[in-house]
Amino acid sequence: MRNILEDIEQARLDHESMLSDPDPVIRAQKQMLTPLPKRFYKDVSVGAYEASGFAVLLDGKLVNTPLRNKLVVPTEAAAQILADEFARQDTHIDPKDMPATRLVNTAIDGVAAEMQAVQEEILRFAGTDLLCYRADSPKELVERQRENWDPLLDWAATLGANFEVTEGLMHIAQPREALAAFGAHLRMVTDPIALATLHVMTTLCGSAVTGLALFKGAVDLDAAWKAAHVDEDWTIEQWGEDEEAQARRAWREKEIRAAVMIAKALYNTP
Repeated sequence: MRNILEDIEQARLDHESMLSDPDPVIRAQKQMLTPLPKRFYKDVSVGAYEASGFAVLLDGKLVNTPLRNKLVVPTEAAAQILADEFARQDTHIDPKDMPATRLVNTAIDGVAAEMQAVQEEILRFAGTDLLCYRADSPKELVERQRENWDPLLDWAATLGANFEVTEGLMHIAQPREALAAFGAHLRMVTDPIALATLHVMTTLCGSAVTGLALFKGAVDLDAAWKAAHVDEDWTIEQWGEDEEAQARRAWREKEIRAAVMIAKALYNTP
């Protein structure tokens, strides 16, 4: 069986190349010329895989990752999310419509072998966390940051991570004790797929505190996403929003929603 995820990964890279071209005409031309891989399978199902978890089956055959690892996840609910992405593809397979599959693929092929490095990258976000850098004006923005960000920092404090807050963008060194306590909670995430979802939440929210709170269910996605875009939403209110910025934000939201779905499926939480 051909490795469908190799086609998907290449299509994803092609898509990112399209979006990066500064000329909108050339970008549109590339989008028209680059073909998507054709759907070659009819039936999509989920099946148990030995004692290690559950797999997506295409016409009864196991799917491999680009590095030819088995696309196997710990729970049936997580496998079903991936199966649903394969099933909803039409005549062609659009990688933009498979964020959960791409995330799990990355976790199996990459994160699993680099757990400590990924944890350390998330911890670096905590060292310069978005929530700790506040505006000094205007008053409305200052208040909006306080309302959305203070509860998240208060939650981090319950973990023993007491972060310091400053005004402006000048770097402030966070207490070693705060980072050590935060890092201890990161090391509790020992499943590579779960860690991959946490990494996505962190990077897309621009905040390790927000990402971990979302991962642990201390805040819901809508509240986390709102907190992540306090400054951006303020700017939009003042100056308006362009079409490309809207498209990028919609893309990011689709990615983070897939990460949240996978995380909940891994831990069987509603």
